[in-house]
Amino acid sequence: MTSESAVVLVQSTSHAMRVEKLLRDAGISSKMIPVPRHISSDCGACVRIRYGDMDAVRRAVEAAGIEVERIQAM
Repeated sequence: MTSESAVVLVQSTSHAMRVEKLLRDAGISSKMIPVPRHISSDCGACVRIRYGDMDAVRRAVEAAGIEVERIQAM
């Protein structure tokens, strides 16, 4: 992972799966990965996205009503 990546942090693995499916359906590249330890230890999974897609991802999850903890650059 590089600074060109960001992660969508969520409360549970099921939320991460919902976010990944939502983004895939919206045509936004994403991948569910383990949460990097230097970011958080709350949930075991997060969704990696391209840094440049952060705003589009934020709009998509808000429109879908999916609660996310935060979207953070890597």
